[in-house]
Amino acid sequence: MSSAAGTATLDGLRRSRRGRAAWLAVVLLGLALACILSVSLGTRDVGWADIVAGVSGTTETMAQAVVAVRVPRTVLAALAGAALGLAGAVMQGVTRNPLADPGILGVNAGAAMAVVIGMAWFGMQSLDAFLWTAILGAGIAACFVYAVGSLGRGGATPLKLALAGAATSIASASFTVAIILPRNDIAGGVRSWQIGGVGGASFDAILPCLPFLAVGLVLCLLSARSLNLLALGDEAAAGLGAQVAWARAAAALGAVLLCGATTAICGPIGFVGLVVPHMCRLLVGVDHRWLLPFSALTGGILLIVADVIGRIIARPSEMDVGIVTAFVGAPVFIWIVRQRRVRDL
Repeated sequence: MSSAAGTATLDGLRRSRRGRAAWLAVVLLGLALACILSVSLGTRDVGWADIVAGVSGTTETMAQAVVAVRVPRTVLAALAGAALGLAGAVMQGVTRNPLADPGILGVNAGAAMAVVIGMAWFGMQSLDAFLWTAILGAGIAACFVYAVGSLGRGGATPLKLALAGAATSIASASFTVAIILPRNDIAGGVRSWQIGGVGGASFDAILPCLPFLAVGLVLCLLSARSLNLLALGDEAAAGLGAQVAWARAAAALGAVLLCGATTAICGPIGFVGLVVPHMCRLLVGVDHRWLLPFSALTGGILLIVADVIGRIIARPSEMDVGIVTAFVGAPVFIWIVRQRRVRDL
């Protein structure tokens, strides 16, 4: 009887692996299709021949020049979506909070406020300075939210973390507006950046972000096993050999690097880190060894598609991707809260 049960379990595991491999193929295909749509659709649609020529660097016609501009935009959307999706999955694992998201927990708002302070008070202009400042602001905001959410009985519960994050986001946004209002010299650019978008991307702007994104990616992916253990509870994780504090700190650092670098170049884009991990759990389950890479790939797809939608529905102008993701993410946020029934928080 036990032998039959063991065989059934192994068969189930094999089917699970085959199912995950199949979903991986689907997600990779979806990413490729999203990239093709991104370079072909917008305020001006282009044909396949123009896409091939534009990708190769040829800009002899207007359509080919449009494609050449859209290529770095597509790359940035893929990288930013992957970073935010992965960071959201890690934050949900670290805090054991289904509502965790770089926007909801105030991390993006903290990064944005730090960048605005640097621009307004210290004359900061270089992208390298933006990156370091955004990462510092994201880290401070994450530590502050976790510290506030840990106060009182029960420690850092999901509800207290969500409330602390929401309060931090509102306070940071208000302080940012107070800094910008009297500064007409930076107000226009900052307000557009605050919405969150990938327009105007260039490879010169993307390259300085890659080391930060790479380090954050590695830290997050290496934390997969630790996050699986943390899901069992701190005491159980420690009993299984995990160094709980170090595991949580390493994973959080990776998420902060991803959020800070993305916010520095794109502005604060919300809800990607909330929506994507929940979608991926439906596909591959709760094992972070699969969930994290799937969240990165799916996040890239989501942000690319959101960018394409923003170009199409607002023709002949464009709608920033941060607005589109808010329309998608807000209903999902409400649905998650209703599923949790608040009492479980």
